[in-house]
Amino acid sequence: MKIHPSDNVLVALQPVVKGQTIEGGLTATEDVPFGHKIALKPIAAGEPVIKYGYSIGVAKRAIAPGEHVHTHNVKSALAAELKRGGFKAETVAFAMTGRSEKGRTFDGFRRPDGSVGIRNEVWIVNTVGCVNHTAARIAEAAAKEIAKYPSIDGIFTVSHPFGCSQLGDDLSSTQKILAALARHPNAGGVLVLGLGCENNQLKNFLEVLGEKNPERIRSFNAQDAENEVETGVQMMRELAAYAGKFQREPIPVNELIVGMKCGGSDGLSGITANPLVGRIADKIADAGGTAILTEVPEMFGAEQVLLRRACSAEVYDETIDLVNNFREYFRKHNEPIDENPSPGNKDGGITTLADKSLGCVQKGGSSPIEQVLRYSQKAQSKLGGIALLEGPGNDGVSGTALSGAGAHMVLFTTGRGNPMGFPVPTVKVSTNTPLAEHKGSWIDFNAGPVADGTATMEELADRLFDLIVDIASGRTRTKSEINGYREISIWKDGVTL
Repeated sequence: MKIHPSDNVLVALQPVVKGQTIEGGLTATEDVPFGHKIALKPIAAGEPVIKYGYSIGVAKRAIAPGEHVHTHNVKSALAAELKRGGFKAETVAFAMTGRSEKGRTFDGFRRPDGSVGIRNEVWIVNTVGCVNHTAARIAEAAAKEIAKYPSIDGIFTVSHPFGCSQLGDDLSSTQKILAALARHPNAGGVLVLGLGCENNQLKNFLEVLGEKNPERIRSFNAQDAENEVETGVQMMRELAAYAGKFQREPIPVNELIVGMKCGGSDGLSGITANPLVGRIADKIADAGGTAILTEVPEMFGAEQVLLRRACSAEVYDETIDLVNNFREYFRKHNEPIDENPSPGNKDGGITTLADKSLGCVQKGGSSPIEQVLRYSQKAQSKLGGIALLEGPGNDGVSGTALSGAGAHMVLFTTGRGNPMGFPVPTVKVSTNTPLAEHKGSWIDFNAGPVADGTATMEELADRLFDLIVDIASGRTRTKSEINGYREISIWKDGVTL
């Protein structure tokens, strides 16, 4: 496949063997694995290698037509930091392709504050890792109480290893993301469980949490209770009685917030699954909803694709700051900013960070960038556009950040497979059919037919959106929900005492 008319490489949609004739009579001069690149024309030493219509790096040496193009003959060439103040008021062409979802509804839970959930769960949020197993025991003991209420979808613990021996901004970051999760409308009731002696003191955490409904939020320290499990079960009984009152009702899709991320990417990620998820982002934005794109280090080398879609000078400059601050984060720790992609990414055909980034940002579609969010900041709904969220590429941290930003679900594209799930329903979208067939217990939707030539992108986008509505309405559970894969990972950048 030649992705863009100006590209000087092709992407192999199947393994290519030496001597095989491919596009336009081009002959492969060596074996090229599935998902990897082949030189379409001569590329001189130092000349840009073009994929997606942009440079993904420069040739280390002269590359002949038909040659395998990868890390052995291409090096990264990321541009310098961008400068603020370059916004130009221009109309960015955005054309919604396929079926419009305007006016469509899903069956969700309307909360008293006006927010919407797609699940009605009871969560136990721990202030400190010391009570992780205590929370699990409370959840297990309270299961019968929850079962009395058909509209409650289950009990889940938000376990993590932090909350003690943290100081300053590091502690504050832990408190903010845990508070953001505790406020999530997918939880009809929340028990905040503390220990009593941790740095993340329950009293202080509740202040960070802010104004709360006492019927929805209950809390106690395990050290203060004679029998912490019995105390926890009693509070869960009260929370269940409250959460059990909520029932599903029709909700306009313009109130849907969907997170976009990728993990275990391969050479087809930017061709099949990521553009497909981009079509979903555009459908949501066109209908008035919000799609969130994160993994900032995987925007390096693709900044211009996003900047030209900024809706205002303020959003333009905030996007510049988002990327530049993340580059500084790497420098602060004396780490190279282009250490990405991972070994698995390279095996799958991704050569440089720009190669990965240009594929990653496909998940953001072509709609206007309306919001730039800091880590743990909640996205605004009903703006009808894309939000960029501060967060690293790490799957656990970025998926948790999307949940904390208010995403009702996360669309997670993968070319090599990943079973991980997050606090919100996690929809795995495979880039290729062999993965979907091999790991059917992980994959919810297969984007491989785009590469197979058996379905168009628009057809798959309509099918995937139908699945999203079914998941949001509780008619379908994701594979991660069925498997019980649900976890969080908190972004840590400070001293441990």
